[in-house]
Amino acid sequence: QVQLVESGGGLVQAGGSLRLSCAASGRAFRTYIMGWFRQAPGKERKFVARIRASYGTDYESSVKGRFTISRVNAKNTVTLQMNSLKPEDTAVYYCAAAPPGGSYANWGQGTQVTVSS
Repeated sequence: QVQLVESGGGLVQAGGSLRLSCAASGRAFRTYIMGWFRQAPGKERKFVARIRASYGTDYESSVKGRFTISRVNAKNTVTLQMNSLKPEDTAVYYCAAAPPGGSYANWGQGTQVTVSS
């Protein structure tokens, strides 16, 4: 079991940047796939980005080239650097962890990101 705590959300103008961090507990962190998801008001939670234990990454098409996911296993942290933010990026952002061969069973409490136009 991994416990996750997000931080770094806030209010930013369109075109600005924010950096989200997720602190994880547990020695197995380095083996987990770590993901970021977001949920806009009235909409379903959607995938944003993920980073595997091998450091391979995947991105949702609308954030590719603007967002960067990274991890530091020695610090049990995963980060989402968000640049060139748009109003449509406004959402609650969640960090999630999936064990090898498993699904995203561990979720943080979420952090609000608001992008004003």
